[in-house]
Amino acid sequence: MKQVKSLFLIDFLKVFAALLIILHHLSSYGQIAVDARLVLPGIMTYLFEYGRYAVQIFLVMAGYLATQSLTRFTNAKFSSQNLLRVIINRYLRLFAPYIAALIFTILCAWTARFWVNDEFVGQTETLGQFIAHLFFLQGILGLDSISAGAWYVAIDWQLYSVLAVLLISFSSYQAFIWLISIAAVSSLLYFNRSDQYEAYFIYFIGSYGLGVLAYLAKNFADKKIQGLAKFSLIAIGVIIALSTLQQVWLRNFLAWFVALLLFVWGNATYPSVRASAHGVQAWALRAIAWASPRSYCAFLIHFAFILLANTLYIASGLHAHESGLIAISLMLVVLVCSGIAANYLYRWVEIPSAKLKI
Repeated sequence: MKQVKSLFLIDFLKVFAALLIILHHLSSYGQIAVDARLVLPGIMTYLFEYGRYAVQIFLVMAGYLATQSLTRFTNAKFSSQNLLRVIINRYLRLFAPYIAALIFTILCAWTARFWVNDEFVGQTETLGQFIAHLFFLQGILGLDSISAGAWYVAIDWQLYSVLAVLLISFSSYQAFIWLISIAAVSSLLYFNRSDQYEAYFIYFIGSYGLGVLAYLAKNFADKKIQGLAKFSLIAIGVIIALSTLQQVWLRNFLAWFVALLLFVWGNATYPSVRASAHGVQAWALRAIAWASPRSYCAFLIHFAFILLANTLYIASGLHAHESGLIAISLMLVVLVCSGIAANYLYRWVEIPSAKLKI
């Protein structure tokens, strides 16, 4: 296998976090989740309780990669038009696979309502609800999410837009680092502990900001800026540790740990494996390299297959057996179908839509 130019740790974290969040949703929604607990009660409970922490991995990586993308604009003279162009292009980057997955999910939910009487299927989608999703406003407007992953896409765009405003507008990186550090600590210790803020970027900027600091501490050309970013990253870790005297928040520790991993190994390339190798290591590296660029599409599309799997389970009468083995088998089918659909969504929608830029 040829050495892949992509960065190994980032690709691995993308695949791992996407898989974990899919398993979390499989353990959370529908009769399949209920019956699977009959066979694997410990694992299903663990995935239900802790699988959602994969969001912290997504957020830290998103901050790291967004900073990598945006720092190239910081030396140019400030222009509101350039700033708006960057924000709109990010929207276009997210939009095409998102809307395709959303439409497919709506069709699957419509099918599910004939047989599945469960809260997670939701009510029939309205035109206003759909339009709100198009502009990532569903959370702010208090509307139900059409798909389990739709809220994250909206938050990602908010965070990227805020970061773009700060990085492109601030002429001083020292001031930027202090500001993002204060915002991160405020989020981790206050805003992230109140559900009333969860539709807004401030709820998540703690983990996102750690990714920003990890990138600057690792890759920024100016050693003074690197040093300040390292200091901020370490200081926030100390603050997180001290905050446990009041209450332990595992997601804060996880976010800081992921940021630390990116700081240490964020630039690590794939291990070299001979092209003729056919062992487990070569297969695993190929799988990660293949799955990483498709992880966003898998994240978007998997909920539709959870709907379909629960529909099949109930419509066929298989649920009457209350068989955990059947339920787990259907979970595996969801994973396989999500991977196949993500591949086509990536090839047919995400790649072509990358040309949509202003």
